[in-house]
Amino acid sequence: MSEVIALGQPTVGEAELAAIAEVFASGWLAGSGPTCRRFEERFAATVGTRHALATSNCGSALHLALLTLGVKPGDEVIVGDYTFPATGHSVMWTGAKPVFADVRPDTWTVDPAAVEAAVTPRTVGIIAVDAFGQPADYDELRAIADKHGLFLVEDAACSAGATYKGRPAGSLADVATFSFHGRKGITAGEGGAYVTDRDDLAAHARKLHTYGVEGALTRAELSHLPIPTFTELGYNYRLSDISAAIMLAQLDRLPDLLAAKRRTAARYGELLKDHELITTPYEAPDREHPWQSYVVTLDPSVDRGAVALELRQRGVQCTFGTYASHVQPLYGQTTPCPVSADLFARHLAIPMHANLTDDQVETVAAALVDVVNTAATSR
Repeated sequence: MSEVIALGQPTVGEAELAAIAEVFASGWLAGSGPTCRRFEERFAATVGTRHALATSNCGSALHLALLTLGVKPGDEVIVGDYTFPATGHSVMWTGAKPVFADVRPDTWTVDPAAVEAAVTPRTVGIIAVDAFGQPADYDELRAIADKHGLFLVEDAACSAGATYKGRPAGSLADVATFSFHGRKGITAGEGGAYVTDRDDLAAHARKLHTYGVEGALTRAELSHLPIPTFTELGYNYRLSDISAAIMLAQLDRLPDLLAAKRRTAARYGELLKDHELITTPYEAPDREHPWQSYVVTLDPSVDRGAVALELRQRGVQCTFGTYASHVQPLYGQTTPCPVSADLFARHLAIPMHANLTDDQVETVAAALVDVVNTAATSR
């Protein structure tokens, strides 16, 4: 095996190194400094919101979203079921209960009908998850939220650069949260962002993410010596200025990264479209998919585990899609989400990142077809 084709891979280089060197020279490496402020201003402009707050990761941003929206113990929050458990965990961190709603079989985003059916007198809000970056049905979800007096949060962990009916991901709900983990479309290795149009929510989130007081940069700009008073429990959810510098360079790269992954997704679609045991992912016509991952659905007759093992032996990295949250023992949910459970059992993520060459894409597709055919005939 001469080459391993990575499942995901960041696109980083001299621009990021130069940005880090600039932060080193400035002397401000800690969180919520001047570089974070510049990144927040640019990121808010990119996603079309008035405010952005850089955070340590998307989970912390989700926690802040729920805290600033007033979630408390005993409340229920409806969550799209097909998601990494950080979404459900964030609800539990507030003492509230996540109630998982099934997803659409085509976009894999939360089904508005399932959301409507899950509303109870204890429901206070909805978290929609943009599955692998493709936005959910926000017009329908907003109508349900408004009907019942609920908040709406967009878990946009994978969605940088996506659009819904011409509007950028991040601008589609009361609050949206992003991830800058190493497998995401733009990355600092770790990190996240909380974005909103509401001044009150943004101010509260900024306070909570710095232990419940104003940040050092804000205090340094005052004409007197402020002594912070702690009146509310806060957290250390700040992003370092080093990471923010990397993110500024990544924002410069975003258009090219998106274009490269869209070309790869299109090529995968061409190479795999006629295989009866492999279903390629669907992109809704009113959305632009950022292709954070490329996930195929295998026929039930195919042994996914055997396929994954053989692909890895051939140097093609792969993994399952994401989680059917409702089957995780932690949550104790008994209401079935059959679509999500089926996707959880049959999805396979294959290499997707902006550094893939045409030859690598063709190698991956050919290996997948060959392995699936072998797995099917051996059963």
